[in-house]
Amino acid sequence: MTDIIPVILCGGSGTRLWPRSRVTKPKPFLPLLGDDTLFQATIGRCSPDDGFGPPVVVTGHAHLEHVDDQLGSAAGAKIVVEPAAKNTAAAIALAAVLLDPDAVMLVCPSDHHIADCDAFVASAKAAAGLATEGWLVSFGIEAKTPETGFGYLKQGEAISDQGFKVAQFVEKPDLARASAFLAEGGYAWNGGIFAFRVKDFLAELDAHRPDISAAVRTSVEQGSWDGRRFHPDAAAFAVIDGESVDYAVMEKTQRAAMVPADMTWSDIGNWLALHGARERDEDGNHVAGEAELVDCRNVLVDTDGPKVSVIGLEDVIVVVDGNDILVTTASGVQKVGKLFGAVNQ
Repeated sequence: MTDIIPVILCGGSGTRLWPRSRVTKPKPFLPLLGDDTLFQATIGRCSPDDGFGPPVVVTGHAHLEHVDDQLGSAAGAKIVVEPAAKNTAAAIALAAVLLDPDAVMLVCPSDHHIADCDAFVASAKAAAGLATEGWLVSFGIEAKTPETGFGYLKQGEAISDQGFKVAQFVEKPDLARASAFLAEGGYAWNGGIFAFRVKDFLAELDAHRPDISAAVRTSVEQGSWDGRRFHPDAAAFAVIDGESVDYAVMEKTQRAAMVPADMTWSDIGNWLALHGARERDEDGNHVAGEAELVDCRNVLVDTDGPKVSVIGLEDVIVVVDGNDILVTTASGVQKVGKLFGAVNQ
C-alpha cells in the first residue's frame, strides 16, 4: 500500500478549556497530557515507520506561528494557510486539491488524545485499505458511555473483516437516546477522523457541494507557495458558504463506511474530559501543580502558581492560570466557553 497522507486540521479556539486554553494559544498547542502538545502528539502518531507520508497541516493565520514552531523540520511537511474559517469540508478540500488524486488522505483533528497508538495505526491501515476500494471511511470510536456531545454512527452490513457500511449518521442525542444506543449496541461515536482517496472525496464534493469544490479549486489555482506554506487566494475562498464534511459529503455519499476503533480516545472537549484522560488517585482526584486535597472525590486541581487547598468537595474543577481562576462543578464544564474571558482572551 502507498503511504497514507495525514491531513491535520488545526483550527478552533478551545474555549471550554479556558483559562488554560486561550484564543491566542488554544488547546492543540498545549501540553495537556504529557510533555508533548496535542498537536505534536497527533503528528507523532503518524510516523513514517508506520507507513504515513509527510503531513499536510491546514490552519489559519492566527495559529500559523504555533504550527510552524511545533511542526519543526518534519521532512516534506506542508502547511496550508486558510484565508478564513469555512468549516471542515473546505479545509479538507484545500489539502485534497494539492495532493495526488490517487493518494489516501487520513483526516485528523489536531486536538484529540489517543492513548493506544498501536490501535490507531491498525485502524488507519484498515481504513486506508477500504479507501483504496473507493469507500469514504469514518473511524467509529467505541462508545463506552452515553455521551451527548458526539454524533453517532450506526454500523451497517460488513464490507470486510474490519469494515462496515454506515447505516445511519445520528446527530448528537439526548441522554435517554444515547443510553438506548449503548443498550442496543451497533453504535459508535463519530470522532471526526476520516480516510478516503483524494479523487473519491473530490468527486463526492463535486456532486453534493459543487460551490465549495469550485471555489476551493479556484483559490488553489490562484494561490502561491512561500517555502512549505501554501496560501490560497483569499478572494476566491471568501465566497464559500462553509459546511462540515459530515453534512457536505459523508451523510450524502452512497459509499460511506466505518472502521471500529477502540484506542482510548478523547476529544478533550472540556475540563471534565481532560480530567477523565489524566491519571487519578483512588478517590478520582487529579492534581497538577501545588495543591492539597482533604476528603475530596473526583476533584481536578490544575494550577500554574498559587497553592490550592480544597476540603470536602466532590465533582469540582479548579483551574488557576496567571491571574485567572476558574471554579466549576463537573456538570457546568460545557458552559465555560460562554465566559467573557474564554471568548475574548
